[in-house]
Amino acid sequence: MDTSQTYTLLLALLFALAAGLVGCFALMKRMLLASDVISHLALPGLGVAFLLKFNPLAGGAATLLLGTMLVWQLQKKTGLATDATIGVVFAVALAIGAALTPSEDLVEALFGAYPKLSLPGFLLGLVAVVGVIFAILRFKEPFTLALFPSELAAAAGLKVARLELYFLLVFSVTVLIGLRFMGALLCSALIIVPAATARQLTDKLFHFILVSMAASTLSVMIGSLISIFVFRTTTAGPAIVIISAVLFGLSLLKR
Repeated sequence: MDTSQTYTLLLALLFALAAGLVGCFALMKRMLLASDVISHLALPGLGVAFLLKFNPLAGGAATLLLGTMLVWQLQKKTGLATDATIGVVFAVALAIGAALTPSEDLVEALFGAYPKLSLPGFLLGLVAVVGVIFAILRFKEPFTLALFPSELAAAAGLKVARLELYFLLVFSVTVLIGLRFMGALLCSALIIVPAATARQLTDKLFHFILVSMAASTLSVMIGSLISIFVFRTTTAGPAIVIISAVLFGLSLLKR
C-alpha cells in the first residue's frame, strides 16, 4: 500500500468516526428519511461533474448545499405531505443523477471508490472531520434538548428551526467527506446503521455515541480490507455496508 492509499484509508476511518457520531443524533431526531435524501441529492452534482470532467466533490457539494436547504424547509412542515414530498425528492434526485452520470462513472458515483489521495486532500478532509466532530460536541446539549417537542424546546429558549439547519449542514458535510468512499447511494447507510446497532446495545447517551463510532469504524476497516485484499476492487462501499449490517444483526441477539 503506497502513501496515497494510506491517506485514503486514514481519511475513510476518520469519516467513520464522524459518521458514527452524526448518526446518533440523526437516529434520535427521527430524521432517517430526510438524511437519506440529503445523501442522494449529491448524485446530480456528481453526474454533472463526471460529465464535464471536473472535481466530483465540487459538484456533489453544490447539490448537497441546495438539498440541505430544501430538506430544511421540508422539515419545518409536518404530516404525510412532507413524507410524500421527501419521497418525490429522493426519486427525482436519483433519476436525474443516474441520467446525467456517464455510464463508465455510474458505479463509482453510486457506490464510491478508493481514489488515490494527496497530502493536501487528506489534510482538507481531516479539517472537515474535525469541524464535524467539534460542531456536534459544541451543540450537543442544544441538539439533545431539541429532541423534545418543539413547544418545550422553544420554552427553553432554543431556536429549533435554526438548530435543525445547523444539524443538516453538519450532516451534509459528513456526507461530503464520505462521498468518494461510499458513493451517493450508500453514504447515508454508514451514518444510520452503526447508530441503529449502538441503539440496540445501550440506552446511555455517552455509551451510545462510543458504540456507534466504534461500529462505524470497524465496518470501514473490515470492509476496506475485504475489498482491497479479497475482492481486489476499489469499490469498497458495498462491503462496508454489508459489514455494518452484520454488526447490526449481531446486536439484535442482545434483545
